[in-house]
Amino acid sequence: MSHASPSAACPPTDTARDWRTPIELAVLGVIWGSSFLFMRVAAPHFGAYALVELRLCLGALVLLPFLWRDRAQFPARRWPVLAGIGVLNSALPFLLFAWGAQHAPAAIGAITNAMTVLFTALIAFLFFGERIGARRAVALLVGFIGVLVLATGKAGGLSVGPAALAGATASLLYGIGYNLVKRHMADLPPASSAAATLGCAALLLSPLAVTHWPTAPVPGVAWACAGALGIVCTGLAYRVYYRLIQRIGPARAATVTYLIPVFGALLAWAILGEPLTWTMLLAAVLILGSVAVSQRAAARRPR
Repeated sequence: MSHASPSAACPPTDTARDWRTPIELAVLGVIWGSSFLFMRVAAPHFGAYALVELRLCLGALVLLPFLWRDRAQFPARRWPVLAGIGVLNSALPFLLFAWGAQHAPAAIGAITNAMTVLFTALIAFLFFGERIGARRAVALLVGFIGVLVLATGKAGGLSVGPAALAGATASLLYGIGYNLVKRHMADLPPASSAAATLGCAALLLSPLAVTHWPTAPVPGVAWACAGALGIVCTGLAYRVYYRLIQRIGPARAATVTYLIPVFGALLAWAILGEPLTWTMLLAAVLILGSVAVSQRAAARRPR
């Protein structure tokens, strides 16, 4: 999750039309869409705990230079809050998505991930007094119906309900985490904040990762997927995303949400041969449509 300074929320028109923006959004969509494919390949060999520990450690290492540069802005009193946000915003959602990847096609996690935008609005309304409006309330309802549709479906003869529920819960945690980041970390540099929260999450998860480390040999392709998940999909992708937020603002940067399920499902179909069912397509239309309506309603609401 991420945040932007007030000055980044209203970027100049010429930078908003920068040719780099659609390219970087598409690249992020591919990277984060492929993360579900990488989890699908690696999770059965590593298990959720070990895989997420590798992801957290590698992501934190990529961003560590930024934290070192800004270390003066991270006094000891702030680290308990950073650790809590790291658990809610990284460790637990990553674990839920990794668990889901062991039990259902990659597209399930990619589709439910889009609910993050809706859950963020819901948490802000329930606990932080932000207005939600009738349009966004309807959008939330439609999005939840989409998750229910997804949960009732089957893929390859197997029920995907538990994986869909895990993905929706992970998105709810992302929504909580985003609101906490916005209120407790807005004065901190974003890349450094990500390094701090990922590092804290890795440290707290390490005992479970050690006790659940795989005993059987892990194939090279699973190691490669775990490495890509941590280095590319976590560390490097966060850096690109924060740069986008600074250039075009958080609302425009969040449009990557629409691309992740598309690329996630297509890559899993093309590379892993996983099925694309009508239930998945209907759920994706409901969820992404509700996110689009929610985003438009938020953009029209007076600040």
